[in-house]
Amino acid sequence: MSNKNKEEELENSVSEAQENTVEQEEQEVAQEEISEEEQLREDLAKEKDKFLRLFAEFENYKKRTSKERMDLFKTAGQEVLVSLLPVLDDFDRALNELSKSDDKETFKGVELISGKLKETLKSKGLNAMEVKKGDAFDAEMHEAITQIPAPEKKLKGKIIDVIEKGFTLGDKIIRHPKVVVGN
Repeated sequence: MSNKNKEEELENSVSEAQENTVEQEEQEVAQEEISEEEQLREDLAKEKDKFLRLFAEFENYKKRTSKERMDLFKTAGQEVLVSLLPVLDDFDRALNELSKSDDKETFKGVELISGKLKETLKSKGLNAMEVKKGDAFDAEMHEAITQIPAPEKKLKGKIIDVIEKGFTLGDKIIRHPKVVVGN
């Protein structure tokens, strides 16, 4: 081979190598662009997921605080109402005693005041719990003061007497009825 042929071969191989290098660089740039695009898509997906989770968490927070606020408004005057319960008990005892006397005018006056107070408290959400002799005793609802032998077999495990009325404020029991249970 002559020098000329060798030079041509060398130039051809160099130019082919340069072309291959240029092609490889173009492919690498294309792959980098693709990988950059994929990376951006992954980042976008992560941020969307993060946003959705944060949004859901915020919605749950709003619901929870709204519910807590509603519960607070429902039971805002609970302390005042609880402190008025002994007054209601006193009115019941007074009415019971006045019904035995001959003074009907006093009885009527106390009955009107008692009724007005009860209606006002009822409008604020206070309700008396209905408990009577013969009802089944429920430890969740009633407070047993004492147990006595049941006068009848059918009263075993049942309420024999109600010592003190129970009251609810909305759905919440604020004072359990105090009862005597038969055993």
